[in-house]
Amino acid sequence: MIRVRQLFILALLLMAVCLGCQWQAEKAEEHDQEQDVVIERYDRIESMYLSMADFAALHQMRTDYPVQTRTLIENVLQLGPVNDPEINNRLLVFFQDSTLQALVAEVERQYKDVGDLNKQLTNAFRRLSKLFPEIQLPHVYTQIGSLDQSIVVTDSLLGISLDKYLGADHPIYLRYGYTEQQRSMMTREYIVPDCLGFYLLSLYPLTDAESLSDEQHLWHMSKIQSVVNQVMGTRIFSNEYIEKLDDYMKSHPEMSTAKMLLLDSI
Repeated sequence: MIRVRQLFILALLLMAVCLGCQWQAEKAEEHDQEQDVVIERYDRIESMYLSMADFAALHQMRTDYPVQTRTLIENVLQLGPVNDPEINNRLLVFFQDSTLQALVAEVERQYKDVGDLNKQLTNAFRRLSKLFPEIQLPHVYTQIGSLDQSIVVTDSLLGISLDKYLGADHPIYLRYGYTEQQRSMMTREYIVPDCLGFYLLSLYPLTDAESLSDEQHLWHMSKIQSVVNQVMGTRIFSNEYIEKLDDYMKSHPEMSTAKMLLLDSI
C-alpha cells in the first residue's frame, strides 16, 4: 500500500513538472510575439564604407550582415554576384555619383534617430499578429539603395531603403520626375504601412502574376492594402476595391482577415 502511494505521489510530481514546462513554453512563445521591433542600422555601416571607404565597415557588412549585403548588391543595386572579386570596388565606385552621395548624406541627416519608427513598427506588428497569430516577427533593418526598391523582404528579414523616404518635396525626387502621387508616399509616415504591405505580400504572393490582368493585380493589392488600413487604424490607402472589401467584411463578420486575403472576388 505504501509502495502504491509513493508511486502516486511521484506521478503527481512528474505531472506538475510537465505542466510547468508547458506553461513556461507557452509564456516564452507569447513573449516572442510581444517582442519589440528594434531596427538594425545597417545603413550606418553601409554609409561609413560608401562615404569614407572604411574597410572595417566593409568587413562588418560582410561578416555581421551577409544576407543584407547580398540582398543589397545582387537584388537591389544589381551590381553582380556578391562573391565577385571586384564587387567591393564596384559598389564603392557606383556610389561616388554625386546624386547618390547626396542621398547618403540626407539619409544620415534625416534618420539620426528612428525611435519613433521602432515604436510604430512594434505596435503595428503586434496588431498584425492578432489577425495572423501564426506569423513570425521579421527582423527589420535599414539600408541605402539607389532609388530602387522601397522595401525588400528576404526570408525573415525586412529591409527599409531610407533613400525612398526623404519627403515629398525632396529636390532629388523632383529632379528625377516622380509624380506628385508617387512623392506623396515617399515620406517617413509611409514607412510603417509599406513594411506591413510588403511583408503581407511576401506571405500572400500573387501567383502566376504575369498571366493575370491589371484588374486582378489591383484586386490582390487592394486586399493587402485593406489589411494595412485595418492594422494602422486609419485609411492609408483608398480605391473602389478597398471600399467594396470594407463593406463586404462589415456584412460578413464571421470571415477572418486571413480568409479574406484568399478571396478571388466578392
